[in-house]
Amino acid sequence: VRPPRRRLRTEPLTLPLALREDGHWHVRDFRTVPHELILGATQSGKSVYLRNLLCGLARQPVALVGIDCKWGVELAPFAPRLSALADTPDRANDLFDVLVDEMEARFRLIGMRGGAGPDAVLTSDVWGLPEKARPVPVVVVVDEVAELFLAASKDDEKRRDAMVTKLIRLAQLGRAAGIYLEVCGQRFGAELGKGATMLRAQLTGRVCHRVNDETSANMALGDIAPEAALAATRIPAERPGVAVVGDSSGGWSRVRSPHLTLENAAAVCRDTSGLIPVLPRLDTFRPVVPQPSAAPVVQPATRPVTG
Repeated sequence: VRPPRRRLRTEPLTLPLALREDGHWHVRDFRTVPHELILGATQSGKSVYLRNLLCGLARQPVALVGIDCKWGVELAPFAPRLSALADTPDRANDLFDVLVDEMEARFRLIGMRGGAGPDAVLTSDVWGLPEKARPVPVVVVVDEVAELFLAASKDDEKRRDAMVTKLIRLAQLGRAAGIYLEVCGQRFGAELGKGATMLRAQLTGRVCHRVNDETSANMALGDIAPEAALAATRIPAERPGVAVVGDSSGGWSRVRSPHLTLENAAAVCRDTSGLIPVLPRLDTFRPVVPQPSAAPVVQPATRPVTG
């Protein structure tokens, strides 16, 4: 699959991400489908799908937030365009606190704009606010959701329960505040722990690449259409990038993402770093991007003076 030769005309927060079997593009529309679950085993093409998503969003006036508890190894290449990055469970817990505070502040803004006065606006979400007063959209990418659920001690369990609760709050209420979730993982099942099924219910969009177990396919697509889950289990290992996409309407289709190398995706994020919006609450979590070192000064070779 190759990207379209000419950029498809889309609205803000809509991205053509993969080619469907019928020849049309699967378009990710955050305002219609605010939250999405992306599953796929290693080498299934999940990372390529995510690269296309991040590069499409990087070119738009959107705040990108990354949560990658594998010490940031997956999302670090996109750091120049990220407004925030948490690379450990403790940092992720703190970042979720800030995101919940940002969401509550946006709800207060909506309430104030809906009060009496000449500037009153009757709306229940940020998209009904005047453009000058509208907060910038925030897309939160969780690279490996299982890392948020794992716990090895009682302290870890308390932190796990707190993080999952905050994540579910964002999934339930974030759409109206312009905060959207992309939750990724190699597998997803009820055995992850308390809150897993409740979180899954809030993730309207579903993208399932090749997975290693039938449970993950059923968790992703079984509540949409049983035949969609069956189709996901039949994706061959030699066809990376192929996925089954579905939503709560019951419709589903096979898609395949255009190949995008990590180097090219990282270059897009470097080139669009100037589009990072101002969100003071996230400044503490802004990743430190090392500046390219200057080229070493090479002294010209000199010939020995001979008499």
